[in-house]
Amino acid sequence: MPLSMINAGETGIIRKVGGKEETKRFLENLGFVAGDDVTVISKIDGNLIVNIKGSRIAIGKDMANKIMV
Repeated sequence: MPLSMINAGETGIIRKVGGKEETKRFLENLGFVAGDDVTVISKIDGNLIVNIKGSRIAIGKDMANKIMV
């Protein structure tokens, strides 16, 4: 399921990063790599603040839909 479906406070394991090659590279540079844990800190109108590799990152709903957990 996409990362956007995870509720605040839950943790998931990234299974796949989708989208165009440019989008995949952008997300991988932020730390969204298959096999890593990602925790949703807050969720407002589909936009997320997540904790990945010890960093907090804000991503929009469109980007969150490309990350499968």
